[in-house]
Amino acid sequence: MKSSTSDKIKGAANEVIGKAKQGIGSATGDQSLRAKGAAQEVKGAAQKARGAVKDAVKNTVDKA
Repeated sequence: MKSSTSDKIKGAANEVIGKAKQGIGSATGDQSLRAKGAAQEVKGAAQKARGAVKDAVKNTVDKA
């Protein structure tokens, strides 16, 4: 599996898990869990962005 694809998959998983943690934290009043979920969601978004950048660089290099 390409590194960029791996980053995108891991990023999507972290976003989903982060959103779930935020929802559970909100439902139970656990602010710590909610904050951890928000941080994990941001981490996931960054991983997905890193994967997209790797793809863009590879495409640019391939065209050169």
